[in-house]
Amino acid sequence: MKIAAGAAVAMAVALPALPAAADTPEERPDVPVGTWLAARTQPAVQLTSFTYTGTVAVPTSTINQTAFNRLVEQATATVASGKISSDERSIAKWLFQQIAADVDTYLASTTPERTVEAEVGGLCTGWWVTPDGYMVTGAHCVQVGETELSQLFARQALAKFNQQDAKEIISGLRGLEADEEIVKLAQQIYVTFNTNHMQLRNLKQSLSVVQSLPGGGVDKTAKPVPAELVSVGESYPGKDFALLKVNGQQNLPTVPLGDDSDVRTGDTLYISGFPGLVTNTPFFSLESKLEPALTEGPYNAKRTTQTGVPYIQTQAPSYHGNSGGPVFSKDGKVIGMLIAGTVSENGEASESESFVLPVGIIKEKLGEKNIKPAQTTTTTRYNEALNDFFRHYYSDSLPKFREVQALFPNHPYVAKYISDAQQAISAGKDESPKPILLWVLIGAGVLVAAVIVAVLAKVLRGRGRRRRHSEPSFVQPPPGAVQPPSWRQLPAGQIQPPAQGAYGQGAYGQAAYGQAAYGQGADGYGPVAYNDGGYGAAPYGSAPDHANPQYGSAPDHANPHYGPGPYGYPAPPHGQAQPHSGEQTRAVRYGQFTPPPNDRPS
Repeated sequence: MKIAAGAAVAMAVALPALPAAADTPEERPDVPVGTWLAARTQPAVQLTSFTYTGTVAVPTSTINQTAFNRLVEQATATVASGKISSDERSIAKWLFQQIAADVDTYLASTTPERTVEAEVGGLCTGWWVTPDGYMVTGAHCVQVGETELSQLFARQALAKFNQQDAKEIISGLRGLEADEEIVKLAQQIYVTFNTNHMQLRNLKQSLSVVQSLPGGGVDKTAKPVPAELVSVGESYPGKDFALLKVNGQQNLPTVPLGDDSDVRTGDTLYISGFPGLVTNTPFFSLESKLEPALTEGPYNAKRTTQTGVPYIQTQAPSYHGNSGGPVFSKDGKVIGMLIAGTVSENGEASESESFVLPVGIIKEKLGEKNIKPAQTTTTTRYNEALNDFFRHYYSDSLPKFREVQALFPNHPYVAKYISDAQQAISAGKDESPKPILLWVLIGAGVLVAAVIVAVLAKVLRGRGRRRRHSEPSFVQPPPGAVQPPSWRQLPAGQIQPPAQGAYGQGAYGQAAYGQAAYGQGADGYGPVAYNDGGYGAAPYGSAPDHANPQYGSAPDHANPHYGPGPYGYPAPPHGQAQPHSGEQTRAVRYGQFTPPPNDRPS
């Protein structure tokens, strides 16, 4: 018990305060929420694409001469009535407007059929939900209705045909120089006709996820990786959900799913995704196009469609291409997926009306396919490394970042963090705390030293006791003699024997050295001097329960520095000379000690 207590005291004095335990990955460093959240979630947010390829076939068109002649007669009558001007330009515009309004009346299909190979598609956002390649995105990001698909192919594949046909009909206007308005009216005629009569053949669909290659990051080395459509729901306003699977994946970074109850009106929501205004523009590099954009805004209200599907309305900005992107709470958990937003008449997105499919629906759909969201060491270590990085613990972050790189070589951001951490260390900005192992080793050393000191102290104390019991007792002086024994020369710093007069009839007279003091008692010390009278009682005696450990001689409390004598110093051997009575009492280690007065009973 004494050793343990001594060691505890020694450690408390010598061991510095240990650093606090490492924060869990969920604890946010002292950085803005958006900064922290974007860094954690970006690796799991991916650009997705859907592509349709096929053969587009349209017939050659010809003027229905009979219908056209009737139209010319109507034009003549209209000019005569003064409803249109009589110049050829005004008449031509009026004719084209009438044909465009009812193309199948004035145009007929004929041969030869014209064909062209075409490809159309779109870009959306998806996010990894399992480390082995399951991805969540929107239903409208993986499939398109027939009407919309025809419009996409018409815009993509028919532009050349439309322009050629427009030139031919304009050339029939003898001597009329066509201006921009006339050209647009002529092209609109054939946009409508060719779209109505277009046929799609050999139609094929493909889905892909744009991933970076090992060592390349999200830059020009990224390439589309094929994805399989596992499940798809109904497009907005239905349960707009789709599940993709990319084969051959492992250790992918993922994001955790939250609950619908995690957020409510007034909370800030964060949308991550790839806005089309960036991915579709030629002005930005591929690297910058493939970095998700993060927007934020308040949770405005909870809505429900007429079919009973819940949606969250948020003021977080969203754009074409953001569809399918995850929406986060401030804690970094997915609380929904961006699906839709209203647009103005000119096609601009309305920032005040973005609609989010709640995470409860996403969980429901995943459960239907027995898909359980999960994360691996890749995500755990990456989040821990980011926390260290943001706390400026650059040395601590490096091994974790390298572990992530080894687990997932295609990671798009870890190489940059490794480089930034190394530069910060070289610049002397590292604030990593000392490893806890160092503190443990220091503490263990202090503990071992304390134990050794305590053991040595116990050994020395035991030797002192044995010496005390082995030294011979003073021989009783001859009858009539009261001369006290002579004393040894004390080392410097120990207590001087009492001055002359302290050994008289009371203190060390016959009671002290007489028959009572060193008489025939069972213990060799007699029944008086160290029991009832003299120094046997407290505070200087040897009573087991009250002996003073500095001065007494109780077996359990004797001080090894001062020995077993009445005042704690070694008893003088019999026959040695007594020190001069005039010597002064010497200083003791913890103050001064003087023997008790001579007024005690002998």
